[in-house]
Amino acid sequence: MSFFSKKPVATVALNLRPRKGSWGGANQWTSQLVRFFEFSGWKVRFDLKQAVDAVVLTHTGLSAHTEFGVEEFEKFKKNHPRVPCLHRINDNDIRKETTRMDELLARTNRMVDHTVFVSGWLRDHHAAKWFDASKPHSLIVPGADSRFFHPLGARKRSAGEPVRFVTHHWSDNWKKGFDVYQQIDELISGPLRGKAELWVIGRWPSELKWKSARTFPPSIGAALAGILRECDAYVSASRFEPGAMHVAEGLQCGLPLLYHRDSGGTVDQGRLYGMQISDDLEATLHEFTSRLPEFKKALLESPPSGTRMCAEYFNLVQKLIVHAS
Repeated sequence: MSFFSKKPVATVALNLRPRKGSWGGANQWTSQLVRFFEFSGWKVRFDLKQAVDAVVLTHTGLSAHTEFGVEEFEKFKKNHPRVPCLHRINDNDIRKETTRMDELLARTNRMVDHTVFVSGWLRDHHAAKWFDASKPHSLIVPGADSRFFHPLGARKRSAGEPVRFVTHHWSDNWKKGFDVYQQIDELISGPLRGKAELWVIGRWPSELKWKSARTFPPSIGAALAGILRECDAYVSASRFEPGAMHVAEGLQCGLPLLYHRDSGGTVDQGRLYGMQISDDLEATLHEFTSRLPEFKKALLESPPSGTRMCAEYFNLVQKLIVHAS
């Protein structure tokens, strides 16, 4: 319901319903977007059973949590060809280790008016396979909820204190970068003892036994942000990330980024706000530490923002409706 009037300004159908708790970056995206649309006086539906002014699609039915997928959307477009659609693409078969995602994305994308990719890396990945990059599209990087994820009240490390690295994941898949985190754990237990710390939030492979890392259970929202702001730097070695929300959460809390060269879309942000892990991890950590002030300054100049992310989607959908009318 609109905050300002009983009659909505417009109605948009979204195929991913927000869920309470943490269900990954897509759930955070949809939760923020729904709140932004409703605050702007719009109505959000999660089906195609009634008339709508626009449709916003993501996941294309591969997720068990989507309310409608490609088949339902195809039927809808046959009956309502003039209703504009925005297609958000935030994944691929490589990361998911699936075989149908790229195919379904391509099938859906043939019917949409505008495509949003969560990173340039992901756009280029799909362009090499099926996406026509001359079609209308935008890049909108993920942003975390600005009510929680911000740098205000962050720790200020004193000279001589160890640099506190942090990472967090809801998945315990080794591809989330646990091979690198394990190497950091080895270093802070040996040559970097007293010079660096590692905090790990969430889940990790059961066979991984930490030596010195400090661990925390899975956390979300304000509780998670509070832990992140107690640290100095974020490390992500997760492979083939299209556009990771966990990275946005760390960056928005004021933590420069140490990233793996195979981190996919994370590399785009890492080049702006941090540095890449080299083959010599110990040397990387030393250099990164010496350059922390430089990286922090760059990050605070223009950090990711959930509010800005939502505004970009909102403006795109609004423009699509105006052009279709």
